Amino acid sequence: MALRIVLVRHGLSSFNVEHRIQGRDDLSELTAEGERQALAAGEALADVPFSGVYSSPLRRAADTARLMLQTHGQGLEASLDDDLMEIDLAPWSGLLRRELRERFPEQEQRWREAPQELVLERADGSSYRPLPELMVQADRFCRRLIERHGAALGEDGPGGDPASVLVVAHNAILRCLVLSLLGLEASGFRRLRIDNGSISVLNLRAGERQRPDVQLESLNSSAHLGDPLPPKGACPRLLLVRHGETDWNRQGRFQGQIDIPLNANGHAQAEAAGAFLASVAIQRAYTSAMARPRQTAEAILASHPGVPLTSTTGLVEIGHGLWEGRLEGEIAEGWSQLLADWKRAPETVQMPQGETIHDVWQRSLSTWQRIAASLSADETALVVAHDAVNKTILCALLGLTPADIWMIKQGNGGVTVVDYPNGPAGTPVVAAMNLTAHLGGVLDRTAAGAL
Repeated sequence: MALRIVLVRHGLSSFNVEHRIQGRDDLSELTAEGERQALAAGEALADVPFSGVYSSPLRRAADTARLMLQTHGQGLEASLDDDLMEIDLAPWSGLLRRELRERFPEQEQRWREAPQELVLERADGSSYRPLPELMVQADRFCRRLIERHGAALGEDGPGGDPASVLVVAHNAILRCLVLSLLGLEASGFRRLRIDNGSISVLNLRAGERQRPDVQLESLNSSAHLGDPLPPKGACPRLLLVRHGETDWNRQGRFQGQIDIPLNANGHAQAEAAGAFLASVAIQRAYTSAMARPRQTAEAILASHPGVPLTSTTGLVEIGHGLWEGRLEGEIAEGWSQLLADWKRAPETVQMPQGETIHDVWQRSLSTWQRIAASLSADETALVVAHDAVNKTILCALLGLTPADIWMIKQGNGGVTVVDYPNGPAGTPVVAAMNLTAHLGGVLDRTAAGAL
């Protein structure tokens, strides 16, 4: 009952290596490392049957798609689509980033700080805004993709999985595609990171509105390329992890603030997250003051002896009140309309004798911001919490609202990476989200749970 959209950025190009502006010029090509990344991305997605493949016509993307499909082994060919072309930075194309800073310092600063406001001049003397133009292009591609594959929103793909399409393109246009699908403005451009050869996944379902409901399942997954996380710059980094599975997650039972421990699979997920993050330097760790996140944090920190673990009530799960301990069917018997509202408009719901999503938003964000503000540029902190808590934090970081929590997926044991390149007071960057490669693959196949 869904359409899965898999986004892949082209492999490392010659201009990437030289730190040159590429834009939509077609002068750069894949490096040997870029070819390896393309093949690795194809292998990582080998078990995903695609009903359509689309690529930018620029060589670095088209060659990535060709190599991916060669490895993928389903005999598919990519349809080249001009709406997947990279952002038009023609006046800058070919310049080294150093040269750009030296020759156009004000424009370069605007591109870094408020790219949606950048104005450039075409060869004919007319001015244009590259990023807003790219957002129009992304919106157009998304509309056409949904029109072409809209039937998949009402039927399952092979084996009961969602029908899947593959989109291979570039850094800026892929960010704009994510923003467009999530209903966000161009001002959110710098809140996302998409690296060469990375894989991002979105799920679309038929909804009550004219447009389908959208869920961001994962962003910028790159473990298939050799390193677990995107490289860290000289800035504070937080690793946000959802606790491992519990029996109630598996049963679809609302657990909220009832202190249910991890089950055997949850312990295995926590240990897998620990192995995944074993090579990552961590200086501090924080956990919800409940058993399931604490057990998960302790398993991760087994590879990081001496790292202090701080418990906080600000990160405890949403209080479901009278719903706690009940299955969804049991809740439907007594609170059918409230349950329907929770699924449709969660921001409007007061849990019976429990909390609202606004309550969780306020306390989780306050706690998160205090942790971020306490970090120095060389520090990385681990934060382990719950589904609703993590979703509210990520909604806030991406520019979404409490009404949008269903747009974010958080799998049991999934890892999210958030950087603050301009310090804790600056705009955060979701460098990767809901990484689950350590749990069996790029796609999140953890228990859906009851939330």
